[in-house]
Amino acid sequence: MPEPNAAPLVEATELARRAPAPARVSNVVAGTAGWTEPTLIKSGLFYPRGTTSAKARLEFYAGQFAMVEVDASYYTLLAHDTVQRWCDSTPSEFVFHIKAHPVLTGHPIDLRRLPKDLREPIEALGLERRVYAERLPAELREELERRFFAPLEPLEVAHKLGVILLQYPPWFTATRGNVKRIEELRSRYPEVRFAVEFRNKSWLDPKRNDRVFSMLAAERLTYVCVDEPAGDVGGLPPTVTVTTPELCYLRFHGRNREGWARRGASVQERFDYLYSQEELALWVDPTRKAAREAERVHAVFNNCVQNYAVLNAKGLVVLLGV
Repeated sequence: MPEPNAAPLVEATELARRAPAPARVSNVVAGTAGWTEPTLIKSGLFYPRGTTSAKARLEFYAGQFAMVEVDASYYTLLAHDTVQRWCDSTPSEFVFHIKAHPVLTGHPIDLRRLPKDLREPIEALGLERRVYAERLPAELREELERRFFAPLEPLEVAHKLGVILLQYPPWFTATRGNVKRIEELRSRYPEVRFAVEFRNKSWLDPKRNDRVFSMLAAERLTYVCVDEPAGDVGGLPPTVTVTTPELCYLRFHGRNREGWARRGASVQERFDYLYSQEELALWVDPTRKAAREAERVHAVFNNCVQNYAVLNAKGLVVLLGV
């Protein structure tokens, strides 16, 4: 992993040092996508020396930030005891946003990550190691969904559950059939707070985007406003739109265009990007505007390589407070 130019890293570090703890200003709260990313821990640039247990790391993180996005829930089904420990290790006002499992978004499901009692009946059907939800029998698909939602109960009871982040795949294009899939998911879970992130720019085609935003508002779905590299993969414009009055969700992926577009690139290669102060400053006015329209604005930094997301989340808050 290449080292960034020293000057931008020094600038980002100095800016972040001025951030309040936790990182928020008015009704804008910043955080990162996870708190246990391996390169963050290995860097030694965030957690104090000796902060080695999962509980200690989360407690420290929760002192620096009042919100986090959980991406592990996309890869595997969470355990109730794990989620309960998260509740017990964070302040009462702390919020967890949960990334949806592929059974809800149409990504392929990795059978190796499923519990044995779910994996074996799927394998008995002759399905491959990675399988799409629509190929599963209805009862298995419904059980997968149930096991995704059930462990989240402690967060809901403690009022710490934010939104379920539905990050749809790049091949999920703006068609009537896919709109219907979104509407059907909402009808199955009418009370769940969902946020929708598209990875195909057809959804924000100028001829269509007003209808898309109206659909999301009608279904009470929070639109996820993204900052990401331009290009064929994703490449959505950084359009800040409030579709639910309770929350505006901003998600920063970095601008590493080469890594983002490379087929087979690792997570670290795609998100290896440190925002400059000038790039963050471009988001100050749109964020302030969103803060006037929504009860809360949550800015999640997903450039989780070393301590880049930590620095940029804090840096945005500092700039907003100027």
